[in-house]
Amino acid sequence: SLGLAPQVTQTIFKTLAEVNKAGVSLLLVEQNAALALQLAHRAYVLETGHIVKSADASVLLEDDSVRAAYLGGDVSGS
Repeated sequence: SLGLAPQVTQTIFKTLAEVNKAGVSLLLVEQNAALALQLAHRAYVLETGHIVKSADASVLLEDDSVRAAYLGGDVSGS
């Protein structure tokens, strides 16, 4: 989604969620960690090509180090 208009990004992620709900597995490589983790069931955090964390996406959303490094500390917007 890097470089796309926010409305286009929203449309893409909405479509991806619909496709996944229909039973299709997806592999998503995405720099927007907040959006990706909200869509994903399982996630891997890569740094310089190496997996540094892996867990259920909901766990990574609550991980303080992930939040600080990739999510600006707060994904809820509050």
